[in-house]
Amino acid sequence: MGTPMYDDLSADYDRFVRWERRLAFELPFIEHQLEQAGARRVLDAACGTGQHAIALSRRGYEMVGADLSEGMIAQARRNAAAEGVPVSFVEAGFGHMATATAGTFDAVLCLGNSLPHVLSGDGLATTLRDWAAVLRPGGMLFVQSRNFDRVLAEEDRWMPPQAYREDGREWLFVRFYDLREDGMLIFNMIRLRREGEGTWKQDVTSTELRPWRRAELAEVMEWAGYDQIRYFGDMQSHAWEEESPNLIVVATRSEAER
Repeated sequence: MGTPMYDDLSADYDRFVRWERRLAFELPFIEHQLEQAGARRVLDAACGTGQHAIALSRRGYEMVGADLSEGMIAQARRNAAAEGVPVSFVEAGFGHMATATAGTFDAVLCLGNSLPHVLSGDGLATTLRDWAAVLRPGGMLFVQSRNFDRVLAEEDRWMPPQAYREDGREWLFVRFYDLREDGMLIFNMIRLRREGEGTWKQDVTSTELRPWRRAELAEVMEWAGYDQIRYFGDMQSHAWEEESPNLIVVATRSEAER
């Protein structure tokens, strides 16, 4: 997973995401799953600017956040310091959690459509085995991504635009996919900014994604040492269907060695 897009976006990411609304919507479901798993020590893989980790730390979880983007980790540390929250952040990408972190975790979270940055089957297997290596036996893996079964079936390229205003400045964020013939996606973000009534300035950043389907994930997860695999379509506990907006996978690291 390359980081130029996210290093560049890190300064604006907390403007792009409406965190108060998003956390209020997502945390009850995430916490319910953590409680069901008896989790206290949690790794947030691909943590971005650390907002989920910070929010869960406030609720008493021992949080570690990891991200390959140097810019995102720097912003996450600033956010945690500003909130006075004791979250440890490390710069590490998928497949390298076991070497970058110490001890075992009760749960691993991978939120916000991060897993599609793993571009190959071998990379997916390595990532899932690496998470299994840091999870205690019986620990929980929680993965959230877009439902690419629906995206591909409907050729659903566009996502809702986001707007932000602060101190006379404005930002607009527009996101869309290019659907390639080889089955891969290019994720594009157009970012527009202006001061007051001045001229809009814009830039475009892009990165490649692998649109993992539910059946593909299921096959590799079972091989990588997970069982009790459940699929949800959103953060409201609805079962996954082909028309669901999200694919959320909640699984248990097998007690048996694989």
